[in-house]
Amino acid sequence: MTDFSIVAVFFAGLLGGVHCIGMCGSIVGIFTAQLPKPSSAGTRWSLHLAYNTGRLTSYMTAGALAGAVGQAGLLLRDTVPVQHLLFALSSLMLIALGLYLAGIWGMVRHIEQVGSMLWQHIQPLARGLLPITTASRALLFGALWGWLPCGLVYSVLVAALASGDPQSGALIMLAFGLGTLPNLLAIGLFWENIRRWTQSPRVRLTAGLLVAGLGVYGLIKTGYTFYLHGWAESCHVAA
Repeated sequence: MTDFSIVAVFFAGLLGGVHCIGMCGSIVGIFTAQLPKPSSAGTRWSLHLAYNTGRLTSYMTAGALAGAVGQAGLLLRDTVPVQHLLFALSSLMLIALGLYLAGIWGMVRHIEQVGSMLWQHIQPLARGLLPITTASRALLFGALWGWLPCGLVYSVLVAALASGDPQSGALIMLAFGLGTLPNLLAIGLFWENIRRWTQSPRVRLTAGLLVAGLGVYGLIKTGYTFYLHGWAESCHVAA
């Protein structure tokens, strides 16, 4: 099911741009304002790419850790279909995420509080890197900001956990990060033009329902696999 997870989280990241505007728009705006002036388009691009490379590196690290935890959980696979249940949970999280993006249900917002304690220690380090004047500073800034408490990221980490493998978990988070990349690059380069468009209720509703639809499809896929193989064999469904 990892192939589906990779595709699903990529589109979740891509469609989650309506969330990124509110969550990361101000951060990217601060980052952009701190760029050396005057700066060429090439310089701005290189610093934004360095920032996002750092962010994706943190996502992959988190995904690898989640996959390792999932791998440890699979030691119970002979007694309960752990991986099967985790894939069902990841699909439910996609549905919750979609409803959150659509403005229908705010449960995901509460998940962000989980990482708030860790973020209190990381945020001062990120502020200490301002102003961003070099690619190395941008890279470190992005790596630190990758740990920002974000319900979107936490929802996708469940899919990394369900993969039951550190490499697969890292790959899932990389796919998600690549999905968010166009949005965050666009925010940095065309902030004012994009903000109004993504604040449209119709855009948010459409994007949210599409993400929720991916979760529904994942549940159907998981249920069908369980129907075909039953309880015992579903314990051994490959990621």
